[in-house]
Amino acid sequence: MSDRSDPRPLSALPSPAARAAAFVAILLGGLAGALIGYSLVRVQCSGQCAVGRGLGVFVGAAVAGIGMSVVAVLVLRALGEWRDLEDRRSKSGQS
Repeated sequence: MSDRSDPRPLSALPSPAARAAAFVAILLGGLAGALIGYSLVRVQCSGQCAVGRGLGVFVGAAVAGIGMSVVAVLVLRALGEWRDLEDRRSKSGQS
C-alpha cells in the first residue's frame, strides 16, 4: 500500500530531467565519436577518401554513442537506487 501523504508516485523511472540529461549526453558522446572518427581517417588517408571519412564518422559515432548509452543507463540506475535508499532512510526517521 502506498502512503497518501507522499507527493511523488512510486515509480522506477528516473526523473524527466535526468532522462533528458542522459539523452543529451548520448548525443554529445556520439558527436565527439564522429569527430574523432573523421579526424582519424583524415590524418591517415590521402587522395579520394570520402567513403573512408564517412565510415569513420559512422563507426566513431556508433561506438561512442553505444558506450555513452551504457554509461547513462548505469548512472540512471544508480540515481534510482540512491533515491530509493533516501526514501527508505527518511521513512525510518534516520538522517
